[in-house]
Amino acid sequence: MNTNLTEGTDPGKRKIPVLHILLFLLTVGATLVAGSLQQGADLLENPEDIWKGIPFSFTLILILGAHEFGHYFVSRMRGVRVTLPYFIPAPSIIGTFGAFIKMKSPIMDRRTLLDIGVAGPLSGLVVAVPVLFVGLILSEIVPAVPQAGLSLGSSLLFSCLNWIVHGSIPDQMDVMLHPIAFSGWIGLLVTSLNLLPVGQLDGGHVAYAIFGRRQRIVAVAIMLLLVILGMTEWPGWLFWAAFLLFIGVHHPPVIYDWIPLDGRRKKIGWLTLFLFAATFTPKPF
Repeated sequence: MNTNLTEGTDPGKRKIPVLHILLFLLTVGATLVAGSLQQGADLLENPEDIWKGIPFSFTLILILGAHEFGHYFVSRMRGVRVTLPYFIPAPSIIGTFGAFIKMKSPIMDRRTLLDIGVAGPLSGLVVAVPVLFVGLILSEIVPAVPQAGLSLGSSLLFSCLNWIVHGSIPDQMDVMLHPIAFSGWIGLLVTSLNLLPVGQLDGGHVAYAIFGRRQRIVAVAIMLLLVILGMTEWPGWLFWAAFLLFIGVHHPPVIYDWIPLDGRRKKIGWLTLFLFAATFTPKPF
């Protein structure tokens, strides 16, 4: 629920978050369309075939929702005012550009920053990993056909899960991902993008919580890596580097910057940075 009160109304009544609900419903619709088109549905001829997009849409929304509500609930627990998630519908192959929440009050110390920063990616992975595992079980091993369909890259975590489910796959064979597996793959990609230790991304929060002002050194190194990968592996990284440069590479300081992390939070922070490495795909497409 939105915590803003409508002017002149009973303080016990809360304002209905109309925009959040509308964006959520539009995103559900867009992901349903995307999922059904992936299954070869012709919605102009047979609009009832939109149900074919349910497995993809439901699991993707579940992953994105877990990520954002992880941030939301931990922020509220730590006394940081935030909005409900804004889901972003988009005319893309997955029907969305993700989701985000807006912070409406400053973060006081690095402990709070770390708690909020890790909550989203860890919550999202708690959902994405089982979704991907089930999706891989439902996927088929087929003869590899060059230029057939969309070729996806592989992260360390994806490769491990794929090996657990399918074992060693011969060179002449390939995995035809089930829509549920595709949504899980996207979940890993979204996690890795959010965990880039740059600016005010989740990874930037985690890196600043661990390294303090030295986070900018890590951020510059990551930006150089993205540029190199953009020229050698996938041009999309050049767009991401430009986008991150536009929104800011360095993380702003928290209010009480001198309060250090405790040992438990340092371990969680390093684990989260390891998960960034495990979910990062040098050549996603």
